[in-house]
Amino acid sequence: MLYTQQEVEAHLEKLEGWEFEQGRWIVRKYTFSSFMKGIAFVDEVAAISEAFGHHPYITIDYKTVTLRLTSWDEGGITAVDIKEAQQFNEAYEKSRSNDSRDSAT
Repeated sequence: MLYTQQEVEAHLEKLEGWEFEQGRWIVRKYTFSSFMKGIAFVDEVAAISEAFGHHPYITIDYKTVTLRLTSWDEGGITAVDIKEAQQFNEAYEKSRSNDSRDSAT
């Protein structure tokens, strides 16, 4: 079921770092202290995505990984996008070391 803009915004209040973009996407950028840490995170994102059968757009720019989610067949954001974004956040938190240079925006 497609969420309204108000529903998306309410869910995003509970999802650290995610933003509603262009009325169609939810987006988050993660910054890592090294390229390899970013790539390891992308591997984790890939495993989560396969389990959901729902894949984000992934952009890697050196140490910054940007994830974009939408449900094309529904025409916007659904519960699947929100649940998957939450799992990406959980994977990020698990993958973080004590390296204070890793951050998410």
